[in-house]
Amino acid sequence: MTQNATDPQTLAASQPAEESGSARARVSATRLLRTLLRNGKAVAGLSILLAFIILALLAPALFPGDPSRITSAGASAPSMEHWLGTTSKGQDVLGLTLWGARSSLFVGFVAGILSTIVGVLVGLSGAYFGRGLDEVLSLVTNVFLLVPGLPLLVILAAFMPPGLGTVIVVLMITGWAGSARVMRSQAMSIRGKDYVAAALVSGERPLRIMVREMLPNMASVVMTTLLGCIIGSIGAQAGLEFLGLGDVNTISWGTNLFWATSDGSLMLGPWWIFVPSGLAIALVAFALALCNYAVDEITNPRLRRPKHATKSTAATTVVRKEEK
Repeated sequence: MTQNATDPQTLAASQPAEESGSARARVSATRLLRTLLRNGKAVAGLSILLAFIILALLAPALFPGDPSRITSAGASAPSMEHWLGTTSKGQDVLGLTLWGARSSLFVGFVAGILSTIVGVLVGLSGAYFGRGLDEVLSLVTNVFLLVPGLPLLVILAAFMPPGLGTVIVVLMITGWAGSARVMRSQAMSIRGKDYVAAALVSGERPLRIMVREMLPNMASVVMTTLLGCIIGSIGAQAGLEFLGLGDVNTISWGTNLFWATSDGSLMLGPWWIFVPSGLAIALVAFALALCNYAVDEITNPRLRRPKHATKSTAATTVVRKEEK
């Protein structure tokens, strides 16, 4: 007697193997997010980052008008009227810091996301197709990795028109190679998995296999790479603008440091002019590093701490009997 084709066991056995792989990947990503929200480092980092984002969004309401408007007040130390003091041009330092967060966070996140996307595409394509394409992409990646980053940033920024778009493009061009190398290594290990082979046999398209089968299983690596790219983009933007290679008419943490240097604040000693912007960059980088470490701690079994500390057992005494 033949078994009915509509039997649930037969249907379950006939399902494509890639569906189970995608389901496992989705469950793994959801579990990663839930575990991340229960991690102390991740919660602390996200709280600091969320506070900066909220203050940046509220900057027009807290300090309406043009915060870079020059007045005759002159430099003054922090007071009740100006919580972080004023610059030598009479500008409120707190207003410049909050308005600068809008530009710095926007450029950092956009450039970091774009760099990660380019790195993921290059890494996945090279690992999946292999052979000639992998050799070409690896050669281009190695060239960008060998070229010093800061001189390349300076050259590109000097010859391109100033503006936030230029800064984002420059940071994306110089920041994708490292993430591509990491993605390629991770994708090479996933390329030989059974569910990828099953998707190939079932006739799935290469783009669908890379996006639905390989990429979800690289979620932790992608998230870690993204956080690193954002940190690097925020620091690189501040460095470019501190050197005067950005748009000095844009208010950002980097331009605040540039004008503090131009006005001689670093030499004359009014610390309240340059410390807030530098401290803001450090705090955002610290918050992202906490999130990065939390992801690494969750996904790396060697860094996981046991939930309950093992209790020390009472020492046992060994009685040695004398041999007669």
